[in-house]
Amino acid sequence: MKQPRRRFLQAAAAGAALPCSPEAEAAAAAADSTPAVLSEGPPITLPKIKLGQHQVSRLIVGGNPFYGYSHFNRLFSQHMTEWATSERICQVLEHGERCGINTWQFSHTARTMSDLAAHRARGGKMNWILLSHAEMENDHSLVKDVVKHKPVGIVHHGGSAERKRRQGQLGQVRDFLKSVRDSGVLVGLSCHDPSLLEQVESEGWDIDFYMTSLYYLTRSNEEWQQLLGTRPLGEVYVPEDPAKMYKVIRQTKRPCLCYKVLAAGRATDSPAAIDKAFQSAYSNIKPTDALIIGMYPRYFDQVRDNAQRVNRLLNRG
Repeated sequence: MKQPRRRFLQAAAAGAALPCSPEAEAAAAAADSTPAVLSEGPPITLPKIKLGQHQVSRLIVGGNPFYGYSHFNRLFSQHMTEWATSERICQVLEHGERCGINTWQFSHTARTMSDLAAHRARGGKMNWILLSHAEMENDHSLVKDVVKHKPVGIVHHGGSAERKRRQGQLGQVRDFLKSVRDSGVLVGLSCHDPSLLEQVESEGWDIDFYMTSLYYLTRSNEEWQQLLGTRPLGEVYVPEDPAKMYKVIRQTKRPCLCYKVLAAGRATDSPAAIDKAFQSAYSNIKPTDALIIGMYPRYFDQVRDNAQRVNRLLNRG
């Protein structure tokens, strides 16, 4: 009896992390009919930055809440994926366009590419930026397949880059970035560790832009032990981390797209807390930088709320 149960648990755990099949998605939609909260209002105009030949809004929709990357636990991730059907994702993106957001960032999976196609089929015009995964990093031919769908750029995953750095394999990261360059789209590198960003800048890598986490979530066991005396359970958001990343961001010549601005939802207990996080970010980055914010408008219109906040902070005076 133990072996079948083990297989069942393994399959259940895997199913929670994988994109939903159409049948599973339909079942989830039937089980949860909560609509997206998308309020009416006038169009919003947001400031933009330049990435290559592209004009990108300084507020970018992040894909994590759509696809169950809650950065809390498996149950909350499942809560997200059961709600975020393709139909709702398309509705949120369309609403984002009305609110002045013109760019979407997400990780590469069959589901995300399917949702991109659905968005395009409905007339959506969002720019999009792709984050790599291990399969793509090991098989560069996948870069060519993605480029056919015309992303603004492809970004090497930050956690993967930092693991390779510790293993003395940064050459693999540079090889991947070269394959992106050869494909004709913009080249990006994600990182959580400010020292990686400093190294790449000092060595003059051929990169167009960075994705920069305000929190160093990928510390090694040794780094956590030095900082806290032990490796904590789950993700820990150290309050001193953003200042360290901001300092390096301001020293870079390339645009930076900052993420984990709200500490994966931990800095959202009140409108004042959200205002503080946005204000701190925009005050500490360059005018050529932008924020990536995951949005989950299940209970209130986070899209318009965030767009109005950015409009108020950046367009006043």
